[in-house]
Amino acid sequence: MPTLHVSPLSRLDETVAAVRARHLVTLINLGTTVARPAGIAPERHLFLGMSDINQALDGHVLAGQEHVGRLLAFVRDWDRAEPMLIHCWAGISRSTAAAYIAACTLNPDRDEDEAADALRAAAPSATPNARLVALADAALGRGGRMIRAIERIGRGADAFEGTPFAMPLG
Repeated sequence: MPTLHVSPLSRLDETVAAVRARHLVTLINLGTTVARPAGIAPERHLFLGMSDINQALDGHVLAGQEHVGRLLAFVRDWDRAEPMLIHCWAGISRSTAAAYIAACTLNPDRDEDEAADALRAAAPSATPNARLVALADAALGRGGRMIRAIERIGRGADAFEGTPFAMPLG
């Protein structure tokens, strides 16, 4: 079964090449230029421009339901024939939230706590963006279980940026 991978921007090209990803999700500040790596077709690259914040802040883009809706649609359309990579600036907050959301989306019967524990085991520095998780919890009808699971694992280990990792899907 193809896997879902997470990376910081600084390691994007090398991670795409190493895992042979053919689908890419970028969650980064609007206006940040991200060159699409070789091997990623334009229609297989989802760019979501948003800041890594949980409350409105002047000059920043707060993640909204439209961002999460586009993420859910992209993940659901993934045929899983080839790996997908999700990245943000540091590979710690927006991308780990999106990986957790993807894991819950692709396996609707998966226990939210088990998925959160798998995320923590794979990425000790993961600190998923709480707003993205809350929006996805509502969109997926998870009744607050995703929110509580991410709150339970808490803030990840301090790090300047995350290390690329694979998110278990099932």
